[in-house]
Amino acid sequence: MNEKLLNPVVPTQEEFHHESKKIIKISAIQQLKKMKYTRLTKEQFEALHQEFANFLATQSIDKKEWDSIKANKPEVAEQELDVFSDLIWEGVLTQTNYLEHFSKNHIFLFHCLETEVKSIVLKALEPEVDFMTANGLEWMVKNLFTDAIDIHVGRKDYQAERNVAVFDIIQQGAILSDGQLYTQIHNIISPAS
Repeated sequence: MNEKLLNPVVPTQEEFHHESKKIIKISAIQQLKKMKYTRLTKEQFEALHQEFANFLATQSIDKKEWDSIKANKPEVAEQELDVFSDLIWEGVLTQTNYLEHFSKNHIFLFHCLETEVKSIVLKALEPEVDFMTANGLEWMVKNLFTDAIDIHVGRKDYQAERNVAVFDIIQQGAILSDGQLYTQIHNIISPAS
């Protein structure tokens, strides 16, 4: 058996910091090719100001140096923003379990598991119903088990990496959810599962 596996070497704090910087720099170089997700909005960057400062600090970049990079090397600044955005998205997507997408006549509910996504789709068969309103949601509750609502349950294995597939659903208009509506409807339509 491999000697390194039997006696693993634990890196010192300094070695770990050095390796982290190398990984982030490699990641930045990879970002030149293409981002995995999309860049955070200005508002999202503002909300994550402290996290971004910590991200820069892991690369030994303080505020003065960051201001200099922005002014003198805007392409490097852009790359740093992209790398940070992908890191944030990766963390969020990894923790995402439920998504919802509401439109006028449809409600799409998703449960994002490790290897597959399960879905419940509710479709109002009465065109005047609008699920985007409180009245439409009240109508849905009253008519859930009538012929006025078509319910489809499905599942699909991810065709791409899980987080990329979840991100694609978000790009199509879904939002993060606590899963309460999915769970309630799932328990009603298939209580034994």
